Amino acid sequence: MKRNWELDELIEHFTILPNEMKLVENKLAENKIGFAVLLKFFQNEARFPAQKFEVPKAVISYIAKQIFCESELYAQYDWNGRTIKAHRVQIREFFEFREVTVQDSQDVAEWLRQHVLHHNQEWEQVMDVVYRRFRELKVEPPTPDRVERLIRSTIHTYEEQFFQATLQKLPPTTPAKLDALIESTALLDDIDEAPGEESGRISFHEQKADPGHPGLDSLLKEVHKLRTLRHLELPDDLFRDTPPSKY
Repeated sequence: MKRNWELDELIEHFTILPNEMKLVENKLAENKIGFAVLLKFFQNEARFPAQKFEVPKAVISYIAKQIFCESELYAQYDWNGRTIKAHRVQIREFFEFREVTVQDSQDVAEWLRQHVLHHNQEWEQVMDVVYRRFRELKVEPPTPDRVERLIRSTIHTYEEQFFQATLQKLPPTTPAKLDALIESTALLDDIDEAPGEESGRISFHEQKADPGHPGLDSLLKEVHKLRTLRHLELPDDLFRDTPPSKY
């Protein structure tokens, strides 16, 4: 949750509605403000705070004023006892959520592999997508550490599957040619040369380099690079089902 909130944002996101107030009114002292903060935090984030003071002071203060309670009482709210566990159950039921299961995490990981990672692996965006998916399923997500492990494991599995699938598409002679190129030199003696063109070697670094200033030398070098790529015999449809990167 972000740390700074304007008044109009607090009103929009943290105003306690009449049906919510009924849940808050029968609580006492620190339990009252603790419950109210958990309720509104969960409503906005679809999860509970990982730590007591993850909730910004401005949010606590705004909620406290609505229930005629001192905001300082929130610090006394028992974060580990039976009361907060009961409050979490009540809040989940109110929003029709349930606790996460191992199967839920596996389902989200599979959904991530099939629908997200092939076109986006930017960490913060993937994190947002995962939390949004749990919200759509009306499932309270795992702890932040477990969510992070889920994402890292899923990305690793996706990459391994992608690499293996790509390797299976390559002609038998291509891996050795790729190895030679990556090892800094690639023999081009068996490439058909145009009249007057020299055969030779090209490094992997040179293959990736920008063309440089326009001119005959840069043109010939780019032709040389293109012939090197053709020499690798990469299939035309090697990445046919892979969307272009957004970055």
